[in-house]
Order: sequence, then C-alpha cells, then structure tokens
Amino acid sequence: MAEKKWTLTDIDREIYTDQLVLGPDDVAETPDGWRVVKQTLRGGLRDNVDVVAIQNGALQLVVVPTRGMGLWRGKCEHLEIGWQSPVRGPVHPQFVPLAQPDGLGWLAGFDELLCRCGIESNGAPEFDEQGRLMHGLHGRIANLPASQVEVAIDAAAGEIRLSGIVDEARLFGAKLRLITTYATRFGSKQITIRDQIVNLSAEPVDAMLLYHVNFGPPLLVPGSRAVIPIKTMAPVNSRAAEGIDRWDVYEDGQPGFVEQCYFFQLASDPSGNTRVMLRDEEGHAAVSLCFNVQQLPCFTIWKNTQMPPDGYVTGLEPGINFPTTRSFETQHGRGRHLEGGQQLDLNLTIQVHTDARSVAEAEAEIQRLQQAVAPTIHRQPIPEWSPAD
Repeated sequence: MAEKKWTLTDIDREIYTDQLVLGPDDVAETPDGWRVVKQTLRGGLRDNVDVVAIQNGALQLVVVPTRGMGLWRGKCEHLEIGWQSPVRGPVHPQFVPLAQPDGLGWLAGFDELLCRCGIESNGAPEFDEQGRLMHGLHGRIANLPASQVEVAIDAAAGEIRLSGIVDEARLFGAKLRLITTYATRFGSKQITIRDQIVNLSAEPVDAMLLYHVNFGPPLLVPGSRAVIPIKTMAPVNSRAAEGIDRWDVYEDGQPGFVEQCYFFQLASDPSGNTRVMLRDEEGHAAVSLCFNVQQLPCFTIWKNTQMPPDGYVTGLEPGINFPTTRSFETQHGRGRHLEGGQQLDLNLTIQVHTDARSVAEAEAEIQRLQQAVAPTIHRQPIPEWSPAD
C-alpha cells in the first residue's frame, strides 16, 4: 500500500491543522497500538505551542514544531526519557529573550530532550569590542517555528515519519534552512533524525549545528555512567579538569554545582559510525546515540548535577563543531562551509534500552570500537579546542 500523508502546516498554502488524531483505522494494513496526535497547547508560557505526539507501539515521543522541530520528551515502557527543567515548557519562542544583553536568554526556553543549537552559530555567547551581543547562547534555530509540517504513514515500510522545515534567515545575514524528518518503525525502540541544512543564499556561509540531547532521572541517577569510545578527550576548562578522574560517573545532586564539560573526538568503525551511551548504575536501562563522525566530528558531554529543583541533567551532544564562540570555532576550522545553494546531510539515531541484555549488547559494541584505538586523554584543556579560561 502507498504511504498516506497529512499536512499539518504549510504557510505557502495557508494550511494549518489545530488538532489531528491518527491510528490504525486511518491506514490499512498497519498494526494496532500506534497513534499520532497533533494538538495546540494553551495557557502559560506554552500558549499556542504546537506539539505532535508519536506512539509507535513501543516508543512515545513528543515533537515541538513551534520550537525548531525539537524533541520535547519521550517514554519507552517504564522508562521516562528527558529531564525536569526549572523551565515549565515547552515554552513559546515569544517568551524567550534571545536578545538579552548577557546572551543567556536562550536558557529561558530550554527543557527539551533534544534541541538543535545553531545554525549560524552555537555555543557560548560572543560580544564585540564594545561589549554588545553578537551571537547569543546556542543560536536561534531552537526558537523558530516550522513553516511546513507533514505526517506520513508508510504501511509497506512499517514506518511513521514526521517532517518539518524551519528557516533561519534575514536580510543582510545568513539564510539557512533546516529540513528534518523523524522516522520510526512500528514497535521499534529507536527513532532516526534525518536533517538537511540548506544554504538558501547565493553567498557562502559557515554553518554550525550541535544536537543537545539531555537526560535526567530516572536514567540519570547517582552511579549512572557515560560510555564513550574515546579517540581524544580533554576538559573544556579548569573547572572540568577538577573532575577528570570521574568524568564518566554521575554523583548526587549538589547545591551550587558548577557545570563541567568535556570535549571528544570519538573512535568509530572504518565507515565512521560510532555509538555513545548513558546507562544507569546497574546496567538495566540506557539510551544510546548512533551517528557518523564524518558528519558530526565533535562530541561534548555536559554534566550539570545540581539539586533536582535546579536542573539535575546531563547532555550527550554530537556536533559539527564544539560549543565555544563562533569566532573561535571558525578560527580553528570547525563548522561546515556551504557555498550558495549547497546542502549538508546529518543523521542521528536515538535508541532506548529497557533491559540488561540490550544494554550489554550496546556497551559491548562501544567497547569494540574502543579496542581498535588507544585513547588520548588530556588532563587539562588544550588550546585548539578551548579558549583560555
């Protein structure tokens, strides 16, 4: 049977669907247990935020077209996926002060499982010589609404797909487009994100993107571990260097904890494919990310184990570049140069592991990647990766 499609938003054709519920009765020859539900939230900071919940029969995920097609949260069997931010989102971009003078306004909307940072810039805020903000924290794409959104159910392939287009463009500036598709099979415990970044301009631009993938309890608890196949690793600053001996282990929440970040180049198979994982202490549950280091050569771990009311969370973050300032990344040749009209393809798969056997199999795969390479671990920041403290 051919796939069936539903347009949720298309500003060019003036189409907007406020609510939609799809299930097995809407598509012949599909199994029981799946649903796609689109709704518009009301009240508070989430007023007028569009969300699309995808339930494939095993995995449930909520995508937020209003926030750059970010992934808000998920659930697989008993395992909640995401984190509890002090921000009660999803927050409509109109309430996020991106132009806040200190460059940190982006944090007022941050509570997603996965948000994209970019595309013109990401990383730390950057200021000109007069102290004026040039680039805010983590860029604009996560706070821009999609102009086109479409759901496709492919009975023959056994797949649910949600696609969207988000433009980050202005006069006398970069003109970039994100075309994204979330794809998951019926009954699967994984979802694949297929992104294209397109330079809509006739002029060249350096594009930057980082996938900020964030986890809190119940997956992140004292004793949880990050399992990473290391080629090269370094702490980002002197604060991170303090924790270098336990960079992969998570502790109890601490009042006033100051975040720690670590930068990596990852070991991979001969084709560039790699996997990273966050697992609980017992190895009974985990989430892993699979991607290709030729597409996403930079990887960051962000540890922010404050007390739960303040945001007990960690980020596993594949990227085109490291999240420092735009000028520092450009100076060191990171980011992707796109000529006018050129596009860049990126892929990321999130897999949930809800039993000890699946966790052990994924961890064994990471160990095989590590066995092929001797890791280089720097105990202090290295100047090619980090600006001076």
